[in-house]
Amino acid sequence: MRRYVLSRLGQVILTLLIYITLVYFLLQAMPGDITQMYLANPKVPQAAREELRKQLGLDQGVVMQYLTYVKNFFRGELGVSFSHYPRPVWDILMERLPRTFVLFLTAHVLSFYVGYVMGRVIAWRRGRVVDYAATVVGITFWTAFYPLLALVLIWIFAYTLRLLPLNQFIEPKLWQGAPFSANTVFGYMVYGGGAVAIGLFLIFYAFLRGLKRTRRNVALAWLSGSVLVAVALLAASRAGLLVYIWDIVNHMVLPVCTLTLISFAGTMLLMRDSMLETVQEDYVMAAHAKGLPDTIVRDRYAARTAILPTVTSLVLSLASSMSGGLVTETMFSWPGLGQVLFHSALANDYPLATGALAFTGVFLLIAHFVADILYAVLDPRIAYTGQPAAEG
Repeated sequence: MRRYVLSRLGQVILTLLIYITLVYFLLQAMPGDITQMYLANPKVPQAAREELRKQLGLDQGVVMQYLTYVKNFFRGELGVSFSHYPRPVWDILMERLPRTFVLFLTAHVLSFYVGYVMGRVIAWRRGRVVDYAATVVGITFWTAFYPLLALVLIWIFAYTLRLLPLNQFIEPKLWQGAPFSANTVFGYMVYGGGAVAIGLFLIFYAFLRGLKRTRRNVALAWLSGSVLVAVALLAASRAGLLVYIWDIVNHMVLPVCTLTLISFAGTMLLMRDSMLETVQEDYVMAAHAKGLPDTIVRDRYAARTAILPTVTSLVLSLASSMSGGLVTETMFSWPGLGQVLFHSALANDYPLATGALAFTGVFLLIAHFVADILYAVLDPRIAYTGQPAAEG
């Protein structure tokens, strides 16, 4: 196992070095630099622009800039943003990361759950009406032109029905004179949301599995979940945060629903195909032969094995979302990593653009590494050499 992990870790480091090299030189190939912003201002003399280039390190050669960047990157220093000078790139990314993370994590988990449940059901009822209906609906949304779908949902729910906010991250009028900043409230929201998620999971677990557990375990699960939810809500209420948290959540509903509609079909179809292969395994047929109920055979025998490819897909999609959906954040004016990348590229802010792309690459490579380890641990058919284990 140790040899397998070290081998995968070496591949991750080598791939990361190649990735940041390509990103750096591709961005350097873009015409112009940050000092071009001052050309339109006749009051800025040429000497001042040259001094600015020297301070930002743009007077050095491309190779020297690259070597300096690689050295600083592995030391955790991403440089200073040109367009937000003298603010460090790391601070900007850390400010925008939670917004992108919460938005896309919520959407991916929701779409994964919907796709998993529907894929499990339609595979078990293959060839019936529910199979055809769910497949047609899922493929329709999956192949839809995403910007058009987002515009249609904005027009229906935000502009026509006025049920949801039109766009942006917060309502400016509500936050005028607020005792908290949006970043502070969002931070509390992330920590509190984690506690509430754990609580809701325990409640759901008790409700779903209660009949198969002892009364003591059911009572403990209900009590733990209720206490976590109550404490989080009470703390937010006493601090006066509920109205501001609700404003942020209200602005998240439309982009989350749009992402869920466009994404759940992938998980559903993957789960369906995996289930159709799994139900033909000998152990599933043996469970049928024992006379076990269909729901037990489906959920405990077939679905538990069939979920492996979908879990891998979820891990990788979560990591890729760290880049921020450029289209999503632009359509809904959500200030996350996607908007940072877009505006930094337009402004020739090389450190910020390179840092955002490198940040994304790190998450993707970590996700691939975690997926490989999970497969080796969870699936006994995978040997630590990365090849299928020999049949016993």
